[in-house]
Formats: sequence, C-alpha cells, structure tokens
Amino acid sequence: MALKREPTTPFHSVQYALRVLEAVARHHDGVSEDVLARETGLPPGHLAHLLLMLAREEYVERLADHTYVVGEALVLLGSGGDRVRALHERLRNTLGELRDSVGAAVYLSRYKDGELEITDYADGPETPAVNQWVDFRSAVHATAIGKCLLGQLDHNGRKDHLARHKAARLTSRTITDERLLLNALENQPPTVPVLDLQEYAVGTVCAAVPVTAGASVGCLALSLPVENAHRLRRAAETLSRKAGPVMLSLSL
Repeated sequence: MALKREPTTPFHSVQYALRVLEAVARHHDGVSEDVLARETGLPPGHLAHLLLMLAREEYVERLADHTYVVGEALVLLGSGGDRVRALHERLRNTLGELRDSVGAAVYLSRYKDGELEITDYADGPETPAVNQWVDFRSAVHATAIGKCLLGQLDHNGRKDHLARHKAARLTSRTITDERLLLNALENQPPTVPVLDLQEYAVGTVCAAVPVTAGASVGCLALSLPVENAHRLRRAAETLSRKAGPVMLSLSL
C-alpha cells in the first residue's frame, strides 16, 4: 500500500510544532519567542500561533518573564510506563474538546492491514454517534471516514480494497459504480473535507479530514443528524482547523 497525497497544511503545522517542542526542550531554564524563531526558522506570526496551541494543550508553559519551558503534558508523556496511559488520556481529552467545539460526535480512525478501524470516538447526549447499521469496514465506499482513508491510498490500494469489499447500495445516494467512485476520490482536493450526505445512512451527514502520523493512514470525522446539515460545512472547516492537536498527540 502506498500513500498518494502530499502532506496537508495541518500536517505541516504538526511538523513545525514538533520542531518548536524540540527547541523548548533544549532550554531547561526557559526560552524566548525571539530565540525560538531563530532556532526553528519559523515566522513570528506562525510561531506565536503554534505556541498558543502548545500552551493550551499543556505541552509548553509560558512563564512570568514570557519565556517558555516544557509543559506538564509533555513531562507526563516522557514518564516511562505512564506514557501509553498519558497519551490515551491526552487523546481522549482532545477528542472531547473537539466534540464540544464542533457540536458533533467525532471519530478517529485508521486504515490498517487493509481495513478501516475506528480507534476512538467522543459522543454525548447532545452529540450522539451515528447508528452503525452496517459494519463500517464493509461501507468504506459510502462513509466520509472510508472515502477519506481511501483517498490517501494510491490507485492500486483503492482498487485492492474495492475488490475485497464490493460497493453495496446502502441508500439512494450511495455511489456503487467503481469508476465513478475512483474518479471522485482522485478529484478530491487533499485540503477539503470529505463529505457523506446520507450515503451511508438516511438521516445522517458526515465529514472527514486526513490525520497523518508517520506513514500511517488515518482520519478525523464528525457526524450530524440531517436536520443539522446546514452546520456541516462550517463544522467540517472547524474540524480541519483543529486537527493539529490530534495529529500532535499521535506523533509524540
């Protein structure tokens, strides 16, 4: 399986954030924004934005003298046997905050060993998860999550998946023609959220954006009842903007 897409803007932001964290970690007594800008080569505006995000996620801490040191979250992630648990808790908290921010159930998934896998999700009484009436692994062609994952594969990877999972018609909107589906995936801009407008389930709309950690194929998605379809595009844009902390959690 080969990746097709070039890294998206959020991915680049994560790479820059990791660069900032490495620089902060080198200065045990604190480091100023000016020094960070010089050491990382990042423009001041971009650096300031990243530092705000890193401070909010507690990866760095801003001291009274306006310098930055390693934050509590990063310290916990480096504490031996607690690392896995700390990473999981950090990811769960981030997904919960994202759910509240977009006002929708959110899902984290990956494409592993030729199959879709939902690795985590966050829902609530006001943001219910989609009713999985057909196994997501058999409905990759009809879901925003599935199409977002397939979109990150090369042509042969997509063909291989569709050969193993025939595209069944789940609703009147489901694309079952392989040629049309492959064309849609090929023409999907990598920085634009993938949408599912009642293709998987009548009464539900969804959106998904890629999340990249190393060579893995993954995505972040949300679902809304169809009566809230007017909120989908704005929620999807918010999902895309806020994907950075999730990617960062996966990259550390």
